[in-house]
Amino acid sequence: MLPACRTGGEGFAIPTFDLVPSDVEGLMEELWAFQSIFHDCFARSEPRAHFFDYMVGQFSHLARKSIEPMALQVEGGNIRGLQRFISDDVWDEEQMLWNYHQLVADAMGAPDGVLMFDESGCNFAGIVAVIFAL
Repeated sequence: MLPACRTGGEGFAIPTFDLVPSDVEGLMEELWAFQSIFHDCFARSEPRAHFFDYMVGQFSHLARKSIEPMALQVEGGNIRGLQRFISDDVWDEEQMLWNYHQLVADAMGAPDGVLMFDESGCNFAGIVAVIFAL
């Protein structure tokens, strides 16, 4: 459902987002592989599992992406555990940023590469992450 201000009669229309299950085959495996890159950022297995559950919740079809609905959406989800993950669990932020920078460098970095800035949609943290990655 689109907000009234985002319909075809208003300046521009948001394209429909019609996915079928075959469009996302293998997504969970790819998401698991992606999050496993960050395993060394967590000292225990529980935060690693909650990190994955949080990402799955963010990709869900839920209209409200707060902790409780996301935890209930994920198979075996634990509301209190996911709440503690967000508020109390400790992760190595420096390591997480380093891993992220390496992903960006692998995907975008090249000795003869260029960096382009477009102020229309970038935030400062994203720009800094790309600069340090390259």
